[in-house]
Order: sequence, then structure tokens, then C-alpha cells
Amino acid sequence: MTKYHFVGIKGTGMSALAQILQGLHHEVQGSDYDKRFFTQKALEDKKIKILPFTEKNISSDEVVIAGNAFPDQHEEIVKAKEIGVPVYRYYDFLGDLAKKYTSVAVTGTHGKTSTTGLLSFVFEAFAPTAYLIGDGTGAGNEKAKYFIWESCEYKRHFLHSNPDYCLITNIEFDHSDYYKDLEDVVSAFQELALKVNKAVFACGDNEQLQMIKSNVPIIYYGFNEENDFQARNVAFLPDDSGTEFDVYVRNDLYGHFKITGYGNHNVLNALGVISFCNYMNVPIELVKERLAQFHGVKRRFSETKLKQDDQVLIDDYAHHPTEIRVTIEAAREKYPDRKLVAIFQPHTYSRTMTFMDEFAASLATADEVYLCDIFGSAREKSGKTSIHDLQDRIEGAHILHNSNIEDLKHYQHSVLLFMGAGDIQKYQNAYKETL
Repeated sequence: MTKYHFVGIKGTGMSALAQILQGLHHEVQGSDYDKRFFTQKALEDKKIKILPFTEKNISSDEVVIAGNAFPDQHEEIVKAKEIGVPVYRYYDFLGDLAKKYTSVAVTGTHGKTSTTGLLSFVFEAFAPTAYLIGDGTGAGNEKAKYFIWESCEYKRHFLHSNPDYCLITNIEFDHSDYYKDLEDVVSAFQELALKVNKAVFACGDNEQLQMIKSNVPIIYYGFNEENDFQARNVAFLPDDSGTEFDVYVRNDLYGHFKITGYGNHNVLNALGVISFCNYMNVPIELVKERLAQFHGVKRRFSETKLKQDDQVLIDDYAHHPTEIRVTIEAAREKYPDRKLVAIFQPHTYSRTMTFMDEFAASLATADEVYLCDIFGSAREKSGKTSIHDLQDRIEGAHILHNSNIEDLKHYQHSVLLFMGAGDIQKYQNAYKETL
């Protein structure tokens, strides 16, 4: 048994990794800011100790795992190095952990958390599996032979591993504070594809993924006919009944599947999982059964239905224009007879500035738009852009503050979509308190 101390344990990946190590019977604790994060509940439920930051947390019998947001100058990391305690960066530790299993990395610009959650849920019914999901969920299993984890492209962190299998959902330009352009992003994914040992599963509808080269087989999935696995006859069902579709393997009918989610992006996520499971000889009936039972990951189209004013509140992590567009589309498909009110908090100044026009176009597909002040980050606390720059590009957009939160009560029989990767939940919670 090893004692692990996490610097920044409330991070989505860090929280999940802490739960994995505890599940493997190690002693786990961590430190973080006093502010409440949605990842905290899982740690508290598992009685994992959360401490305030101080160098006194560091002792000579620990191994320290440092979150990506915290620099080497952080007091706890400095102290650990002073007394000779091993210090691992999160992504390096993950890469080492993956070597102990048949490893499956799930990555892509969008959809990786939902797809990792879905794949873990389906595959663990077939074989003992450890998994790490980017919504702060993790599970360690002593008997596990497989490890499925969400692998992040930011700063090329995913290149710190050599996965046996890799599922790539899509490639788009994002993280403009690090990547220069789309070509730079593609080069990172290309480098990852060459590190995969056994097979790559990729969405062939994505133009960038069609150009990826690998030393191992690439299995393509998507809506287009050229894909190895193709979804056809998609039907979005009424009354919260989900989505049905047929899957064809190289033009032969493979099976009819049902999922609980809405939107083409959820069909694609399921199709990626189906293609991997087929390759791994998971029985089709087991795949069908688990897909139909999966109800999503945290902060991805998470719904609360309010009797007051007959409203539906949806909490979603969407923070890129594409993610906003598909989230609004999914809400339209599920609630075609309701008004859609988009409440959006941009995440980081650099992303807001880079995608200003794209954000405006995506948000304009909602019926009403409310904007919250830009959420900085541990790595970017200020910028030249303001929320009013985005407001100016969207006709009729409102700015939402705690002082006017009650205005949302006017939207009876409507869907309120709270979207963002920062602390957008505080607005949703403040609204609930007014009720």
C-alpha cells in the first residue's frame, strides 16, 4: 500500500484518479481550494480526505501527484521536492498506470467524457475494468485487466502514454492559448495515432480524422457510407424515450440499437463504442442491453424537471461553439414543443476571443440567450475581451447576474440550458433558491 497526496484533488481527472487508487487499496488524500466543485461529492462519499493547501500536508512517506493547473512553484510541490518525495505530474502518472493493463484511451476535441463513460459502462459488464472519466468518476478494480480512460489533448498531454487501443471522436480547433491552428491540433492527434499499439477507432465523418495515419488498423464509424460501421434510420423518440438507429457493418445490417440520449453526437458516441466492442468480441446482446441502460455522465445534458412553471433545467459542460450547437439541437429533438433559453458562461478569455463569432452563431439557434461573465481559469485569470463583446454579436441577448436571476421565471413551459465549463452551476443553484 502506498500513500498518495494529490495537489489539486478536485480536478475532474485528479478526483477520478484518486478514486481509482483508493479502489486499489492505497491510502489517498489531497488538497485544493476551499471553493466547492461538483467533483467533491464522490470524494466525500468515499471518505477521501480533502485538505486546504499548505506545505504541512507533505510528509516523507508520501507519493505526490500534481494537477496540471499547478506550477512547480506551488508550495506543496516545492516542499515535496525539498524533502525528496517522488512527484508525478497527473498525465505522467496516468501513462505509467496504463502500462499495467490492456489500455484504451478515449480522446477527441468533443465528446470524450460522454464516450469514456459509455464505453466504461458497457465494457465493464464484459470484463473486469478500471476506468477514469473526465466528469470526476473513477473506479479501481484489483481484478481489472483493462483500463479505459479519458485522454486529454491539451498541451499534448495525451502523448505521455502508449495506449493499446485509442478511440478518437473528432478533431477541431480548440485550446487557442496553446495550439496555433487546426493543423497544429491535427499534428498532435497524428503523433498519438502513431503511438497506438493495436487499433484505432475514429469517426470517419470528421475530415481531419480521415487523414490520420497509423501503424495499426483504423476502424472508421459514422453516418457516411464509406465508414466500416455506419448508423442509419436514426429516430428520435417522443416522451423521453431516447433514440433508435440501425448499425451496418460494411453495408450488412449488424443490429438495431437504442440509447437514452438525443442528438446525432450521442449516436456517434454510441457507434464508436459499438465498433470497439465488436472488435473485442463483446456479445451484441450485451452491448444493446448496456447502451439502453446508460443515463449519461455528470454535467452532460443533466436534467432537473421543475413542477413550478413547468420548466426543465439542463446542466451541460458545453464550452466550445460546436458543443453548444449540438446541445441546443439535442434539446430541440427532445423538447420540440418548448422554448429553449440558452444561459452561457464562456470559459477562458482566449477561447472567447478566438471563437467570438462562432459562439454568437451557435447561441443564436436558441430562442433566448443569457450570458454570464467570462470564467477565467487557474492558467488565465484575465484578458482584453469582455462578455459585452459577445452580447453585441447576438441580437436580444441579455446579461445574467444574481440580481436579475428571477427573470428566468418568466419562461414557463421552457427548457433552460445552463452551459459552460466554469462555475455556471452557481447561477443554476441561485435560480433554484429563488423558487
